[in-house]
Order: sequence, then C-alpha cells, then structure tokens
Amino acid sequence: MSLEGKKIGVAYTGSFCTFDKTFKELENLTKTGADVQTIFSYNSQKIDSRFGNANNFIDKAEQITKNKPILSIEDSEPIGPKSLLDILVIMPCTGNTIAKLANAITDTPALMAAKAHLRNQKPLLISISTNDALGMSMKNIGMLLNAKNIYFVPFGQDDPNKKPNSMIAHTELLIPSIEEALIGKQIQPIIK
Repeated sequence: MSLEGKKIGVAYTGSFCTFDKTFKELENLTKTGADVQTIFSYNSQKIDSRFGNANNFIDKAEQITKNKPILSIEDSEPIGPKSLLDILVIMPCTGNTIAKLANAITDTPALMAAKAHLRNQKPLLISISTNDALGMSMKNIGMLLNAKNIYFVPFGQDDPNKKPNSMIAHTELLIPSIEEALIGKQIQPIIK
C-alpha cells in the first residue's frame, strides 16, 4: 500500500530515550509522501532531559514534516470533527499515556488527538515504550489490545536482564504497521 497523500498524525509523549529512533522513523514516514502532522503531549513539549531540549524536538518535527506541531488540547480536538487524519500514531507511547488512554482520560494534546480521532472509527497505532510493560502497565496494554480500532507496532523486551519489565516498540516496523492498520489488520507477530 502506498502512503502517498495519506494524512498521518504522530503524537509524541515523554519517552525521551526513544526520540532519536522515533525521529528517524518520522523522517522515513515523510519520505513516503504522506502528509504528517505531529502532536506533542505537555511533557514532551516542556521537559528538557539528558536526551535533548524540548524546544529543539518541536523545531525538528516542524523541519521534518513542514507542518507546525499541535501543542494544545484545543488545537488537537478538531482532529475528530474535521476528520483530519487517516491514521494516528502515538510514538513513543509511555505507560502513563497507555493508562490514561485505557481509562478514557484526555488531559494532554496527544490524548485528545487520540480521543478525537477514534470517534471517527479510524485506526490508532500505538508504538509502546515503557519500563513497566510487564508490570503494572500490562493490564492497560491488554485492554488496548482488545479495543476496536487500536493497533500496535510490534514490541518486545529491550533489556531483559537490567529492566525485566521494560518493553519497547520495534520502530523500524512503523511503516508496515501503518499499512496494515489502514486496512484494519494488526501486523503480526505483535510481540517479538
């Protein structure tokens, strides 16, 4: 399937350690000819970390996509009523965001984008990154795995010895995951 001309949202949440990988995939996504719109959660747009400066990430997203990122709940809400996206990806999706999404909490631009987008019964793709996926977050991941119109980029343990509960998406599978989700299919296997 060609992604050329598809309207794809990419919502960033605060797993800063994965931003290098996710920005590489954001670049690859734009090379497909898709029209990509980024959305930043409050934490991802405000917290400077050892992985980089928040303002630099916002600027980088705009340079890559040529679209100004969405930074507020008010600006992400029209995604639903105006049917602005064909698919929305939350990449990276933290355990905090997963928990809120599983419990219908919409207190960030990324979560409002997800809620607004799902009202149109269009695919939402989760690119997981959480240190407690095999701990307290597992119940929320399970809820989302069973939810209509929600799909996952395949994921697996990133460091079983030092962080046995941690799981992270195989972001190199982002584009094929999008292609499958757009036709209503979950790419397999989910856990690698």
